[in-house]
Amino acid sequence: MMRARGADSHPESWLRATDGGLYCVPGDFHVDPHRPAERAVITHGHADHARARNGKVLATPGTLAIMRARYGAEAWRESQALDHGETVRIGDVTVSLAPAGHVLGSAQAVLEYKGARVVISGDYKRRRDPTCPPFEPVACDVFVTEATFGLPVFRHPPDGEEVAKLLRSLETFPERTHLLGAYALGKAQRLIRLLREGGYDRPIHLHGAMGALCDLYEAQGVPLGPLRAVGDRDKKELAGEIVLCPPSALSDRWSRGFPDPLTVMASGWMRVRQRARQRNVELPLILSDHADWDELTRTLEDVGAPTVWVTHGREYALVHHARGRGFDAKALSLVGREEEDET
Repeated sequence: MMRARGADSHPESWLRATDGGLYCVPGDFHVDPHRPAERAVITHGHADHARARNGKVLATPGTLAIMRARYGAEAWRESQALDHGETVRIGDVTVSLAPAGHVLGSAQAVLEYKGARVVISGDYKRRRDPTCPPFEPVACDVFVTEATFGLPVFRHPPDGEEVAKLLRSLETFPERTHLLGAYALGKAQRLIRLLREGGYDRPIHLHGAMGALCDLYEAQGVPLGPLRAVGDRDKKELAGEIVLCPPSALSDRWSRGFPDPLTVMASGWMRVRQRARQRNVELPLILSDHADWDELTRTLEDVGAPTVWVTHGREYALVHHARGRGFDAKALSLVGREEEDET
């Protein structure tokens, strides 16, 4: 529990929600700033958390590799890699990074100042992901949590069950190309690994937007098995194959020419049938890189912070739940997207 401290040591006095994002006053840095900042601690590589053109950037080696691949010379002016469990001083603040279980390189930012500890979890999930280390609960005084799927209706089924649906469809419709829409960073590579674990050892074919990040994952030690670029090949040859593409490509001109394509999308939002119907998704797979309702509420108990700040997503439902469980909870209402380009 939070110990009695002077007003200047309470996290609300030194960690502030600003127009640019969460700002740490004694360290003079932002965490996942919404616009370029002079100093930034970045939790992971998704574009709504990792912006280009920051001055000095601190992140895990995996996140820095992702930012470098996405932004090139515009990623930052100066960078510092910090592995999970290592610590560094920024001004008067001790900073460390703990695994978040979201995507490759994802981390929770752990800030300690004058005896108080704040954990900014970024985006996270609690279930196993074969492409990154699992989330680690860190005891703290204030826990900052997302709430992307912060409603009780969002309870994600086991990943293996969703992947099995795709494998059964391939057996049932061997004459149809299965166009699988998934976000290019994190979701695509996790799906590939889950398919491999499910026994699918055939080549998986990639839209042009997927190749670079799959190569990056391989270079970071995540084996993905045989992959093939669709490129300019004859699409008629891909009957009965899996073609992995960004969700936007499912309705794009690019999707034409495949043999009787069967549209698949992997997203936590596929729990909402109307979302699937709007995108003409024939086979919705409920699979997300964010925590569902049960994982969010369990994490509050596991971390045990007396104070909870809730960021983007279904903030007020989770705040209401947390207050009912005895937490001092509030919504930060930070600007930010929920699950980048999932649908």
